[in-house]
Amino acid sequence: MKTNIFKYTIPLGFLCFVVACSTRNNSFLSRNSHALSTKYNILYNGGIGLDKGIQGIEGNNKDNFWKRLPIERMQINDDFTSAEKTKNSDFELAETKATKAIQKHSMNIDGKERNYQIDEAYLLLGKARYYDQRFIPALDAFNYILYKYPNSSRIYEAKIWSGKTNMRLGNDALVVNNMTTLLKEQKLKSQVVADVNALLSEAYLNLEEKDSALYNLKLAEKFSKKNKEKARYRFILGQLYEELGKKDSAIYSYESVIKMNRKSERKYVIQAQARKAQLFDYQNGDTTAFVKTYKKLIADRENRPFLDVLNYEMGVFYDKQDNQKKALNFYNFSLDKAGDDKYLVASNYRNIANMYFRKAEYPVAAKYYDSTLTNLNLKTREFVQIQKVRKDLDEVILYEDIASRNDSILRIVSMSEAGRISYFENYIDTLKKKDEAKRILEEKLKEKQDNRERNNKTVSNEPAVSAQNSEPRSPFAPPAISASNAPASVFYFYNPTTVSYGKLEFKKIWGNRSSEGNWRLSSTAKSTEVSKDDLNTNPEIQEEQLIEEEVLIVEEYTSGFYLKQLPSKQTSIDSIAKERNTAYYQLGVIYKEKFKEYELASNRLEQLLQNSPEEKLILPTMYNLYKIYQITNSSKAAAMKDRINSQYPNSRYAQIINKTNLEGPALSDSPEEAYDKLYKRYENEEFLVVLEQSDEMINQFSGDEIVSKFEFLKANTLGKLKGLKAYKNALQFVVDNYPNSEEGKKAQEILKDQIPFLEKLELTTAESKNWKILYRVPASDVNSTKLVEEKIKKLTSIASYKDLSYSVDEYSGTENLIVIHGINSEEYARNISTTLREKNDFKVVVPAIILSNENYKIIQIKKNLDVYSGLKKE
Repeated sequence: MKTNIFKYTIPLGFLCFVVACSTRNNSFLSRNSHALSTKYNILYNGGIGLDKGIQGIEGNNKDNFWKRLPIERMQINDDFTSAEKTKNSDFELAETKATKAIQKHSMNIDGKERNYQIDEAYLLLGKARYYDQRFIPALDAFNYILYKYPNSSRIYEAKIWSGKTNMRLGNDALVVNNMTTLLKEQKLKSQVVADVNALLSEAYLNLEEKDSALYNLKLAEKFSKKNKEKARYRFILGQLYEELGKKDSAIYSYESVIKMNRKSERKYVIQAQARKAQLFDYQNGDTTAFVKTYKKLIADRENRPFLDVLNYEMGVFYDKQDNQKKALNFYNFSLDKAGDDKYLVASNYRNIANMYFRKAEYPVAAKYYDSTLTNLNLKTREFVQIQKVRKDLDEVILYEDIASRNDSILRIVSMSEAGRISYFENYIDTLKKKDEAKRILEEKLKEKQDNRERNNKTVSNEPAVSAQNSEPRSPFAPPAISASNAPASVFYFYNPTTVSYGKLEFKKIWGNRSSEGNWRLSSTAKSTEVSKDDLNTNPEIQEEQLIEEEVLIVEEYTSGFYLKQLPSKQTSIDSIAKERNTAYYQLGVIYKEKFKEYELASNRLEQLLQNSPEEKLILPTMYNLYKIYQITNSSKAAAMKDRINSQYPNSRYAQIINKTNLEGPALSDSPEEAYDKLYKRYENEEFLVVLEQSDEMINQFSGDEIVSKFEFLKANTLGKLKGLKAYKNALQFVVDNYPNSEEGKKAQEILKDQIPFLEKLELTTAESKNWKILYRVPASDVNSTKLVEEKIKKLTSIASYKDLSYSVDEYSGTENLIVIHGINSEEYARNISTTLREKNDFKVVVPAIILSNENYKIIQIKKNLDVYSGLKKE
């Protein structure tokens, strides 16, 4: 009888499968089955998701080489909170797989984990949460390994990741303590030592202990087996040495990165070259070797992604060598190859702007500063500084334009009649050449356009030629450029020559017609029409006649057109000279105070003194020159000091340079101190004193930037003393004379937004629940004021009048108002005024004025108490 040995195979195999799938059976088969499934199925797929997510982070987190690099590449998103759900699907997959492995394959039997892959699952779980920036849940996963699996083969890695997570949570001191203890462990692998020291270094940097960080980072670089890490650590070491002022050590570190060549990521090699270039000694260094090295780097095809960085450094090199032409070329090359580094783009624009600024080409510099600001972070200090320079440039451009224009006008005015005519004739010759070049360009453009139209047209759709267009065109007719093809620079009506051709053609056909309605049907058409005899039929003679007429019509081609625009009255010439001198003074002060460009400042101020400026500008100009010469030329400073002492011995400036203490208000104060003192008096309502001293301060500090502040304070004081009209005029004065100052802009806003509203305020007869009684007293009559005050005090001491109060308000420079407050009706106000006037205990002889609180505000704003229609004297 034959036995079937396979009939029990299926049941036996099924039994083995059931036993292997059990997480409660501590058998060899169960342990290895679950471990194998955990490792090669679930954790394998979870690891793939984790690696993919890390690659995404490294791709998105661009290193900012302008700052010290973080030792760990992952950057924290400040807007991300631990309460949010996972944002990255790859990390979500890794976490899901790790959780699945723990839930389905954990073999916790008798308090001990039998599946030796579960610690790997918890490590994967912690990493997924860490990279997803949910640090508290991540710390729970790592700490679980430390608590439940102390003998795990991944225990050191778990301790390092726990330390990383604690560092992200701000527990740097704890990290230092734990990692220092870990380093005392025996038989640590080299890579573990490297990772621990890297973590220690980053914790020390967070604690601002750079020396300790430097020591640990050197150890991390020494023990690391990964070339990517070694290159990064060496680069950061160079940055740390720079911060500590150790230039030679920094260069050595950068050179070590460069020598790694292809063992390092290319970006570290190129950035190390750039940092080394920034440390180059431009005075004593080997410039030939520098240029040779960078030319080789730029020519290397492997460095094409980094041409923006390399060209920028070459631009800086030539900028330092004062080779502005080559520097500009390399900066522009860098901009052409610009990538994602916005600060590099901003640096190129900033350096180009500085070049144009040094050459005094301020409008161009301003444009490059604008481009710089658009590429800078708004929150940086550099942005604020460049923004301030840009605002100051507006003033420079304004005053430079004024100075250049007025200088040109005054120079021509000073010429003889023949000299002026010769000057303008030379200008007209140049203008004609330009216009002729434009006309030729227009004709070429027209010819090209016509050729394109002819090539595109077919016989079937070619439009019939009208009778008017069939007539032969005059050789002097303007080219008919279509709006779609004509560039803006050759627009017909922008060219006086072509406009004159059009006029001649019109005159040829219609004659002299006046610019009025129904000109075609005018009864005078025949009399004004040009006869055939007027236009010779001979083409050559006709052309000569048209050219002669064209010369007469184009006024820009006659010297008289320009001569009649020159100022003839001496008052106008003096006004232009005064405006020019003010511009020169402002330029000198701006260059000196805001830009520290002492050569430019002295040039403008010296030129001003040669222009015979008005008296008030002479002394401030000489003083500013003295301050500049103290920095640039001591002998000139001594000569200017003697000049000030001899010509203005009793002036404030003479007192300052001689360090004497003359009598007078605020003579020894700086402009800022004088303004602060005067403003405090304004706050104390000492308006007459403020008005008087503000004029003194304006004269004393004439030309200083702070004058606009005194003018604005004076405007506000005038508003308090003389009312709305005076306030408006004073504000307009500030706007007209200081348009680019902060005070000028504030005054402009007030004139635009507040003054119209205040002007609309009118006295009203409407009912009110708040009334006042006024007594007008002379500001100089102290006795009358005190007498009225004493009687009002006596009234308010009576129980029935204890709710009343009073104040002495300034109304004008010569008059004050004693105001009784706390009155809720007009009838009650009359009773009080009657009591004060008629009762024997008071007998106030000063007439009382009763008005509502709303009307009181209006009379203080407009100072129109005399015309108050509801004024009542009791």
